Order: sequence, then C-alpha cells, then structure tokens
Amino acid sequence: MPEHSQDRIETVRVRRAPKISVFLILGALVGVFVAMILTFAFNGTAQASPNTGLEYSQGQVFGFLVLICAPVGIALAGILALILDRRSRRHTHEIAVDHESVHVDPEPGTNGDGPGH
Repeated sequence: MPEHSQDRIETVRVRRAPKISVFLILGALVGVFVAMILTFAFNGTAQASPNTGLEYSQGQVFGFLVLICAPVGIALAGILALILDRRSRRHTHEIAVDHESVHVDPEPGTNGDGPGH
C-alpha cells in the first residue's frame, strides 16, 4: 500500500490550567464538612423552635446546613478556580511541535475497508 506522509512544524501555546470540576467537587466536600462541624459544635436545645413550633433533630439540622454550606463552598471554589485560570494565562509558553500525518491509499480493487473479494 502506498503511503503519503506530511511533516510540518507548528508553534503551539502551552499553559497549566486548573481543572474546574475538581475545584467544584472539593468545594462541595468542604461545604459538607463545615456543615458537619457546625452541626456538632452547636448542640442546640431540645426545645421547640419559636418560629415553627417544631423540634429539629441533629440530622435535620445537618441537612439544612448542607443545603446552605455546599452551594457556598461550590461558589467559593469556583471563584478560586477562575482566579487561578486567569493567572495561568500569563504563564503561557510557546513551543514548536512536529506534526506528522500519514495517509494510506487503499489497494486497487478494494473499497478501502479491507481485502478485496
């Protein structure tokens, strides 16, 4: 099979950028951890709430705090990731890369998918 090869040198920009999804996941985990600390740090009372007239268990309080702390953690981590991404744009490097592409022509009498029958 005849082969045709093309070889060219290109200049590309390379930079180290943060993975935003990792920051968002870590922000959510930090938010859950903060909610856990707040749940057990402040024991609360066994009395009914003056606003609702209900007693809330520690599990319910933890759930309420997770609903608040996890989105706050995600937002703060996202902002940090965007700041680091902007900062990484200043530290780009240009390098030369060798781009080689090889094209194989099919054999005569075939459709290019395999051996002819």
